[in-house]
Amino acid sequence: MRLDKYLKVSRLIKRRTVANEACDAGRVSVNDKIAKASQEVKEGDVIEIRFGERNVRVKVLQIIETTKKENAAAMYEYI
Repeated sequence: MRLDKYLKVSRLIKRRTVANEACDAGRVSVNDKIAKASQEVKEGDVIEIRFGERNVRVKVLQIIETTKKENAAAMYEYI
């Protein structure tokens, strides 16, 4: 699954366009490498997102194409 789509489906970022812009600005990294929005994400990857002063690090637990809001948090775990 593409990184921008994963960020939207998992609800780490609310909209796909915002996720795309964050990737283009270099604020998202996968496995400690700056990532483009089109990068493929797989289970076990570590995603880091920089929101201003705050950093969020998560580990990808599962890839689901679509999910409900209640189940989105099961797609990742905070590190």
